[in-house]
Amino acid sequence: MTHPGPISLVSIVLVLLLSPASSETSALQDLISRNADFGARLYRVLAARTDENVLLCPFTLSAALTVLLSATNGQTREQLQAGLTLTRLDAQTLPDVFQTLRNAIPTVSLQQGAAIFPSQSVQVASSYLNLVQTKLGGTVQGVDYTNAYEAINTINQWALEQTVDQVQDFISEVDHQTQLLLAAVTAYRASFTPPFNASSTQDERFYVDSYHVVMVPMMFRADKYLLAYDAAVKAGVLKLPMTDGAAMLAVLPDEGVDVTAVEEEVTADKIQAWIRQLKKTKLEVQFPRFSLDRSYSLKDALQTLDITQVFQDDADLSNMGGAEGSKLKQVYHTSVISVEESSSDTSAGNAVFSSPPPRLTFNRPFIFIIYHQSTSGLMFIGRVNDPTCK
Repeated sequence: MTHPGPISLVSIVLVLLLSPASSETSALQDLISRNADFGARLYRVLAARTDENVLLCPFTLSAALTVLLSATNGQTREQLQAGLTLTRLDAQTLPDVFQTLRNAIPTVSLQQGAAIFPSQSVQVASSYLNLVQTKLGGTVQGVDYTNAYEAINTINQWALEQTVDQVQDFISEVDHQTQLLLAAVTAYRASFTPPFNASSTQDERFYVDSYHVVMVPMMFRADKYLLAYDAAVKAGVLKLPMTDGAAMLAVLPDEGVDVTAVEEEVTADKIQAWIRQLKKTKLEVQFPRFSLDRSYSLKDALQTLDITQVFQDDADLSNMGGAEGSKLKQVYHTSVISVEESSSDTSAGNAVFSSPPPRLTFNRPFIFIIYHQSTSGLMFIGRVNDPTCK
């Protein structure tokens, strides 16, 4: 696999293992692995709290939390690093490594932003502003929280601009005593290759649970796919490549197996194991069209992962400059994703086989994971429990 940017993830000349490029590659791969681990852990926390659809963008959220990490010091930083599974990474070089990762992920189909919104009474150091903007691709913008209408409008306008008007009404209320908010927004349209053809889509049943059946537009394509089966969790794993270098793993539990039982086993290592086990096979695939728009206030979920001190009065945010005694009020995260046919061209037909291949139909709750193929960077992870609901 080859990194599209200036640093190869798998060096052509492996003998240069001690070169600066190889050292930076190792740090990048380490960060990618740790981000995936954090994303899987947070996903399990969120998924365990609801029976509804779930959508999380670990890539954008990691960017936002790295913006926050760079503002912290002392025990606050140590605990935040531990919660993000970044303990052994050099905090001083982390922004540079994250910049490399950010440059590696294509942004053609991905609109995203990470921001920290301090109260206007906090004097943010110019060095911190420069770090956030140049290395982390984030935003630092002062907000007057004593004027709730103005504060909400400022933050919502930022979210609209970052996602090209796709994330609207990002927040609806603020506390006038707020000192600091962290925000992460993402919008993404999945474009498959080869595409599903809209002319083949038909309404089919989707079994939300034993008592609830809905009709959904079910996309269809016959082709050669990469497929795996995990006997330990009793689930099939289908790979759906995308046009921007990303790919979706769609994880379908066997009939009678609750999707939550599979979710409990989702880890960064498990995802990589699924990818390694994929084998090409002829298939007819039926996959539901869906759009998700999910918003979370993540303070409680992050505290479940032992990230607590940054929310307390003794939080050390001195690296931001003049922020001693400030504390983080809340972490807001909204993701929007659209999964639909990529082609209405009737010439983009299905593969023709001498005999009909097996059919795999995603007609019950499933998990999906979108990752960048060259870097294995985890972009999205979610659950479709009901495709008719956002």
